[in-house]
Amino acid sequence: MTYDTISPISTSEIETYFSEDYLHFSDVVNPPEKSDREAGAIWDLLSLRQGSSVLELGCGYGRITNRLAEKGAQVTGLDISPVVLRKAEAEAAERRLDVEYVLGDIRSVPWRERFDAAFLWYTTFGYFDEADNERVLFEAASSLRKGGRLLIDQLNRFAFLRDKWPTYEIVQCNDDLRIDTIEYNALTDRRNSERIVVRNGSVRRTRLSVRHYGFSEYVRMLRNAGFETVEAYGQEGREFTPSGPRLVVVARK
Repeated sequence: MTYDTISPISTSEIETYFSEDYLHFSDVVNPPEKSDREAGAIWDLLSLRQGSSVLELGCGYGRITNRLAEKGAQVTGLDISPVVLRKAEAEAAERRLDVEYVLGDIRSVPWRERFDAAFLWYTTFGYFDEADNERVLFEAASSLRKGGRLLIDQLNRFAFLRDKWPTYEIVQCNDDLRIDTIEYNALTDRRNSERIVVRNGSVRRTRLSVRHYGFSEYVRMLRNAGFETVEAYGQEGREFTPSGPRLVVVARK
């Protein structure tokens, strides 16, 4: 496979990527203190309060969703992977939290004008082709009430220019290894990764391709989707800088 021609991944590939192997390394990659800090940042960026209705699109195993519920929000999580949703539901039950988890596709959200806020966290936006990525924004807008806020968190593509490609990321959990080979295609603005998991005597391979957008592109797409204002922040709500690791966008309907 060449990274010049790699295409957006399919729905089945997304489900394969976010599987038991993904969960196995989750606490190493995102320890509880990091998730606590990120949930606090989201709470502030979305101006949430007790009783706010919130939708997480691509909620994964609920590491943020459940924490927002603990803070007093009324939270719904939508994800396409039944494997990660089962963990999210189990942890919500263990913490005695009332969280609504729904199996579904973020390109087809089943609610209209229901939520005060919605968010896509930890590079959950950009999996699809251009049309479907924009469709996600229209669906998110439709799920929000007038005045609702949408937050999108993504790696800052300008920071990629400092790196020499490919880059490699290795995560170890006990005797198990997760190895990512990552390329960034500056012509398509897609970050393409091939993952090898060595676990329980088996070797499994998956891939992920994410389209990364600049702020001016977000402004155009979000206004087309019906949002009136769009603001840019850096990692966890700090000031955005071109060399910073992340771009966080907050739009108001």
